[in-house]
Amino acid sequence: MWGDESVTYQLAHRDLSRIWHTTQHVDLVHALYYAVMHEIFGLFGGGLLTLRLPSVLAMSLAAAGVGLLGRRLAGPRAGLLAGLVFPLLPQIQQYTQEGRSYAMVCALVTWATYALVGSVAHRSRLRWVVYGSTMLLACLLHEFAVLALVAHGVTLIVSGGARPVLRAWSATAAAVVAGLLPLAVRSSGQAGQVSWIGWPGPVRLAGFLVLAAVGAVCARAPLEGRGPVRLPALALPILVLPGLLLLLLSPVEPLFAERYVLYSCTGFALLLGAWTDQVLRLRPSSRTSWVAALAVLASLLPAALFLRTPGSRHDDVVAIGAAVRREGRPGDGLLYLSGRHRVWTGADPGDTRLLTDLALARDAVSSDTLAGVELPAAEIAARMPRFDRIVVVRDPAGEHSPSDPREEAKTRTLRQYFRPCATTRVTGARVTLFVRDRGDRGVSPAAGPPGP
Repeated sequence: MWGDESVTYQLAHRDLSRIWHTTQHVDLVHALYYAVMHEIFGLFGGGLLTLRLPSVLAMSLAAAGVGLLGRRLAGPRAGLLAGLVFPLLPQIQQYTQEGRSYAMVCALVTWATYALVGSVAHRSRLRWVVYGSTMLLACLLHEFAVLALVAHGVTLIVSGGARPVLRAWSATAAAVVAGLLPLAVRSSGQAGQVSWIGWPGPVRLAGFLVLAAVGAVCARAPLEGRGPVRLPALALPILVLPGLLLLLLSPVEPLFAERYVLYSCTGFALLLGAWTDQVLRLRPSSRTSWVAALAVLASLLPAALFLRTPGSRHDDVVAIGAAVRREGRPGDGLLYLSGRHRVWTGADPGDTRLLTDLALARDAVSSDTLAGVELPAAEIAARMPRFDRIVVVRDPAGEHSPSDPREEAKTRTLRQYFRPCATTRVTGARVTLFVRDRGDRGVSPAAGPPGP
C-alpha cells in the first residue's frame, strides 16, 4: 500500500458524515469514491483485498468495453486484439492494482463511449440518457473525465454527424457539465492539493508523445470501418485530446498527470488492435509479424514485473510503519516532518500505538482532516526535550516547509537537544531515531513527565 491508497483506506473506514465533513476541507474531488468504498468496506470488510478488488473488476469491465468497441467498429478479431492490448499497457497494469478511483473512471468512460456509438447509430433517447448518466458518474468520480466529452464532440464532428445527432450530443454534454459544475466550483478552492504537479518532465512528456505518434501512425493505415463512426475518428481524439488539453493548461496551472486521463489508453488499444488485425489480414502467415508481436511482449515484461514491486510507487506505507515499530520502544516520542506525513502510518494504528505523537493536538478522525491538527510551535518545542528518544518520520530528502513555525520548531529543537542514532530508509521515506544529546550544549531542558 502506498500513500494515496492509505488515504482511501483511512477515509473509507470513517462514517459517511465524517467523509463529507473531511472532504469539505480536502479531497472533495474524491468524495464520491470514498463514499463508494465505504459501502464496499461495509459489505465485504476493510482489508487490502477489498481496497483493490474494485479497481481490478472495473478495469476488467473496461477491457471488455474496449473489445466490444473494436468489434463494433472494426470486426471481431480487431475487437479481440484491442481487448488484449489494453491490459498489457503498463499504465493500465499500474492502476488496475491500486485502491484509487482511476480504474472506475476508465471503465465508465469506456462504456459511455460505447453508448455514444450506439446512440449515433440508433438515435434513441434512452441511449443518450445512458450515455449522459455514465459520463456524469465518471466526472463525479474524477473531474477530468469531462475532457472525454471534448474528444467525443470532435469524434462526431469528424464523422460528419447529422444535425439531430449533434443537437442530442450538445444537450447531453450540457447536462453533464451542469451536473459537474457544483463540484468543480467547490473543489476549485482546494487547488493547493495539486500544487505538487510540475511541468511534465522529459520522460512523462516523451511517453505521451510516443503513444500519440504510434496511435497516429495506426490511424493512417487503411483500417476497415463499420457504421457512421469510424474507429480512427473515435480512438485518436480520445487518445490525444485529454492529455493535450492538460499540457496546454500547464503554463497556467500544471495539471498533467497520466492517471488523470487514464481512459486515453482505450484509444491507443483500439488503434493498435485494429492495425494488428489489418497486418494479419494482409500477411496471415508472416513470421515477421509474429516476431514483432513477441518482441513487444518481451519488452513489456520488465515494466510489468517492476510495477509489482514497492519501488514502483512513490512510497511504501507498510514498510514505513514497520520501520517505526522497529526503531521505537514503548514510551518513545514520535514526530513527523512534515505533519502531513502522518497519513503514512494512519492505516495501521498498531504501528504507532506505543509511541507518543509529540505534535498532535487532535487526531485525523475527530478533526475531519487527513493528518490531524498539530499543537502550536511553542508547545511542540516544550514537549520534545522531555523525551530521551524520538522517532522521526520524514521524506528521503528531509524536506519540509521552512515558513511553517511548527516544522521550524521541530527541526530547531532536534538540533538543540538530540542527535541521530539510527536511520532506516524505505521507499519514499526515512525513519530516524534521535536520542538525547548529553554533551556540553549548555542547555538544560525543563524536566517533566512524558505527554499522554
